[in-house]
Amino acid sequence: MAAPLTLLVIVAVTVRAALYRSSLADMISERVEVVSPLTAWKRVVEGLALLDLGVSPYSGDVFHETPLIIYLFHFLVDYAEITFMLADVITAVCLYMAVKDYNKQVFRKQKYALEADRYPLDCLELIRSPKEMYYIPLKVAMFYLLNPFTILSCVAKSTCGLNNAVISLFILFTIKGNVLLSAIFLSLATYQSIYPLTLSAAALLYLMQRQYIPVNLQRWSFWWFVAQYSFMYLGSLFVIVCLSFFLLGSWDYLPSVYGFILSVPDLTPNIGLFWYFFAEMFEHFRLFFLCVFQINVFFYTVPLSIKLKDHPVFLIFMQLAVISIFKSYPTVGDISLYMAFLPVWSHLHRFLRNIFLVSCVLLACSALFPVLWHLWIYAGSANSNFYYAITLLFNVAQILLVSDYFYAFLRREHHLSYGLYLKRKDGSEATLVLK
Repeated sequence: MAAPLTLLVIVAVTVRAALYRSSLADMISERVEVVSPLTAWKRVVEGLALLDLGVSPYSGDVFHETPLIIYLFHFLVDYAEITFMLADVITAVCLYMAVKDYNKQVFRKQKYALEADRYPLDCLELIRSPKEMYYIPLKVAMFYLLNPFTILSCVAKSTCGLNNAVISLFILFTIKGNVLLSAIFLSLATYQSIYPLTLSAAALLYLMQRQYIPVNLQRWSFWWFVAQYSFMYLGSLFVIVCLSFFLLGSWDYLPSVYGFILSVPDLTPNIGLFWYFFAEMFEHFRLFFLCVFQINVFFYTVPLSIKLKDHPVFLIFMQLAVISIFKSYPTVGDISLYMAFLPVWSHLHRFLRNIFLVSCVLLACSALFPVLWHLWIYAGSANSNFYYAITLLFNVAQILLVSDYFYAFLRREHHLSYGLYLKRKDGSEATLVLK
């Protein structure tokens, strides 16, 4: 598999390098779907200019990335294109390795279950074969590297690509079972954008499963492991935050980065749900609805963790999707990360109900984003309602996509426990309904 992966990386890098040298690069870097006030390269350049002048990059309302990012590009600004391409390659390779290791564990568990006769006879067709699983890691890398959303994000030099690289490293070390590095990269991801904090539940569940620690609130071993992981996570986060203070010499970045993410003062249009809603809202309602919108990202963590406690990798996929949909400043680069996991769940296709419709809606919305933006901003024949309508439809389609995969996953697990052809007490065929 090393040769196909190498060829894939060469093709992906070549496409990105060609686009960097084309006239499209400047246009892509201005697209509101691709960059946000947090991740725009233009703002990083302005922050670097202020830093070179001896002025804090956070003294104005321009730069909102973390200190580690600006000091990274203080040394690598001349190699920015290589840095972003390398970040995409790191993400793809990490996802490739993580999925490869995960598939080995799935096959091992499946083999033990078959030997123990835990599956009903009529659901053996749902069992995954080694041949079917062999190319899935390569497909995951391909789905990430050749996804148009990823390519656009890289060409625009959006710092979202760096965030994806950090999250992919966290996923890799979690699946490898390395507790310390998992906690370190989770703290780094949280430091970058707060929202990856919700991935901690999935990491804890997976690592405890790997170490055969029962998820039981009454067991001392459960709380001891949670305390250990929390100590490593909070300790790493404390070190990173203090390092940022020593680099910058002040705490100015805290309100400018995290306050900016949580309070959403910049209402520049994007593919998220916040900007239009808060632009139209009366000021005295703002704080209440701001809390409601922000809690939305974190709210789903508990019920999903309870329902998927035995399937933490699928929980990671669900949490990444929830973050990309409900975060305050989303871009297409966020979407590309969770979409890279779709080949992992290719065995669920027979249970998906709306995949064709949702795929068509996502493709249509992606094509209509620049059209309606042009009609609104340049032609003047449309207004913000048109653009937000497409944004809303795009996010509804994502929610339907994730919900469909969630339903399909639970349905397959139910069939593996109770059989593929369900019968009522009177012998007639039953229909499975998810409530």
